[in-house]
Amino acid sequence: MYTDLIPALRQSMDIDLPENIQLEELKEKLSAYINHLIQSDFEKLVSLLYRIDISETKLKHLLQENPGEDAGKIISELIIERQGQKIKSRQQFSKRDNNISDDEKW
Repeated sequence: MYTDLIPALRQSMDIDLPENIQLEELKEKLSAYINHLIQSDFEKLVSLLYRIDISETKLKHLLQENPGEDAGKIISELIIERQGQKIKSRQQFSKRDNNISDDEKW
């Protein structure tokens, strides 16, 4: 899943990330990028969160529960979690499709 995460983040967020980045460094870069968007282009951030399909309810809850926490860090964790869910889901569906005989495929 982790190998698919970087390309997925690049595509969905239009952000430049090195291919072999460690998870902690990835979180730091995403957090800094999110904080930049909070300060300079909040509409773009909202659009990104919508496109990635981050739960607004979950995000609001986490921000309220952690008032002293860096918002960029909280949001980056949610983005990584959501992208991981999407990757896992795609992998499960692609495996399932491979088990269908050619006669049964459309």
